Amino acid sequence: MPAVSLSIFGGVGAQFFDNNGTPLSGGKIYTYEAGTTTPLATYTSSTGNTAHTNPIVLDSGGRVPSGGEIWNALQLYKFVLKTSADVTIATYDNVGSSFNATAIIANFTGDGSDTTFTLASAPAGENATNVYINGVYQQKNTYSIAGAVITFSEAPPTTSSIEVNYV
Repeated sequence: MPAVSLSIFGGVGAQFFDNNGTPLSGGKIYTYEAGTTTPLATYTSSTGNTAHTNPIVLDSGGRVPSGGEIWNALQLYKFVLKTSADVTIATYDNVGSSFNATAIIANFTGDGSDTTFTLASAPAGENATNVYINGVYQQKNTYSIAGAVITFSEAPPTTSSIEVNYV
């Protein structure tokens, strides 16, 4: 289950229209990783448990089904809005989310040899992390993030307290 945030593209209760101002009945919203044609899931609620179909098929009023909400993983998206006949109306690239996530705190203990630690979920990125060893803030250049794994450039000392605060 990914951390999600409300999409600024579709958000809650948005209604979509064709170029003549008619509700986009059966219209489609395709979702991709920003700048690509690689499909990227969106979600029906803040839990991030249920993915929308891709494309999202709009109801007869031109609204998102399943509660009318679009939630994004914490990254940039490309949205392509099309008619029911797959004619492109518009493309919106590098679209973010309303960022309203709750911080997650992970605690580990150093053993003097391990440099990698696995978090419960992937942070939104290195800039969405704060790391402390024995209460001392660690500069971003002392670790890297790849998915849900944090890797330190040097192993934290034996019995050291490691705290990773992230969204």
